[in-house]
Order: sequence, then C-alpha cells, then structure tokens
Amino acid sequence: MKPRHDIYATVTDQLIAAIEAGAGSWRMPWHHSGAPVMRPTSVAGRRYSGINRLVLWATADDSGYASGTWATYQQWRTIGAQVRKGEVGTHVILWKKVERADATAEIGADGEGRARFFARSFVVFNRDQVDGVEDTPEKEIAPVSTTIAEALAFLEGVGVPVEYGLHDAHYRPDLDKVFMPERRSFDSDLDLVSTLAHEDIHAVGHVSRLARETLRDYHKERSIRAREELVAELGASYLMADLGLAYTPRPDHAAYLASWLGALRHDPKAIFTAAAQAQAAADWMHGAHKAAAEALPLAA
Repeated sequence: MKPRHDIYATVTDQLIAAIEAGAGSWRMPWHHSGAPVMRPTSVAGRRYSGINRLVLWATADDSGYASGTWATYQQWRTIGAQVRKGEVGTHVILWKKVERADATAEIGADGEGRARFFARSFVVFNRDQVDGVEDTPEKEIAPVSTTIAEALAFLEGVGVPVEYGLHDAHYRPDLDKVFMPERRSFDSDLDLVSTLAHEDIHAVGHVSRLARETLRDYHKERSIRAREELVAELGASYLMADLGLAYTPRPDHAAYLASWLGALRHDPKAIFTAAAQAQAAADWMHGAHKAAAEALPLAA
C-alpha cells in the first residue's frame, strides 16, 4: 500500500497521462462506449463510484479490458480464481471517516470538505487479469435504460426546465432553466442526449439543489469556469454510462484542456473533488427521477 500522502499524486498522474494521450483526438478518460465495462463493480456486485469509476475506466481503456468486474488479489482467491503472475493492479480509493474530533481529513467525501474523511488506497485486478473465473458469470448491474427515447425522458423528467429553440446549449442559473438547440441541430440523437446530460449536471449545482460553488462563481474567473465544466463533463459521463449509452468527445470543450491539466498538476486533489461533485450530481438526478416516478398516481 502506498503512503497516504501519495494516493492523490498516484491517481492524478495516471489521469493526467490519460488526458494527454487523448488530447490529439480530444478523447478524455471519461469518454466511453456505454458498455458494461463502464459500470465497474466488485465481484460482490458493489458498484464503484466517483474517482474510482474514473480510474477504472482509464485503466480498462488503456489496457483493453473487456470486463467491468474488479477485485483485490485476496477476493479473487476466495472464489477460486488466481491473478496471473506479472499482472499489475490498479489503485482505488476507500474513504474512511475520521472519528477523532481534532483529526485532520485529507478531503471531504462530498468534494466540499463538509464531511471529514481520509483516503486509503488498495489494489484491484480486472477479471481479464485473472485465471479460473471462466465459469463464473459476471454480476453486471443493468443500466437504467438502453434507448435514446428513454434516456431523454429520464433527463427531462428530473424537474429542471428545458427549452428547445434557436439556442446554444447552456444553463442559466438566474432562470434555473436549460436551453438547448433544436433536435435537427445535432449530428445524432445521442449527441442531443449527452449534451442535455451535461447541462443538467450544471443545473443540479443550483443553489436550490446542491449549491455548488463552482456554478455560483462560474463567471468570476476562467479557472473556476473550467472546474465547473469538468464536473459537468464527469457527471454527464457517469449518467450516460448508467443509461447504457456512449459519452462521446465534445471538441467545443477543448478550450478547457489546458486549464484542466494545470489544475490537476497544481492540486493533486482537484480531480478527486470534481469526481465527488460529479457523482453527487448524478446521484441527485437518479434520486429525483425515482421520487418523481413514485409520486405518479397508480393506474386504475
């Protein structure tokens, strides 16, 4: 296990390398095909989230893994499997709550420092790195939906107003409304859905929802704007994977690339904060959708 103070640097360096590798084609570690590998789970079926999800995506993409199942060396052994000799594991993060009142937390689990947690790392291996599990079915968690129409209904049904028309895609906090181009303006319906997912993540940061500081201060300076855009990118990527749909590159965000890399190099915790905020926003949307569905009157 790496010393605690190295965890952030280890993960951040991996993601910086992945970002730099994809910069030429504007393919970032959070762009994906929507396949089950992008919904990583443990052998027990527990879903990885936040920064761990991003790290496992980057590793799977770089190594060409087709599986979405991960486990520690010992966990594989408990089900009769064996990690192959020479395989290199991937560091993921386990958050531990600080019990002592005077203890100093490394980072807030919600990305804002309100909860006091510290990070511990452990190493996991992908199913593709293991022998002896050919007859063990993977416990993949089904996506929320697999069609464009259902995904669009999900995104439009979380309580954030959406107006389609002669607009560039954007969210206005003063009106608490998402503005979107008309359908024919997009190259595909998938582009429409992924763009709406991005704008919805911005909207979830509204003061009436998660009150995200980077949304509040969006127009104050470019670095804050870049951090908010990173949260929206990650959150939309998580949502699209949950929906079983691909999240494809948006070249219009290339202008933020230098700011993102600068932030990550300056602060190894920056990507942890962005991933935590993105996961919180995606979770909020799932919760809002569930609440809206439960509020519907039962059919006679």
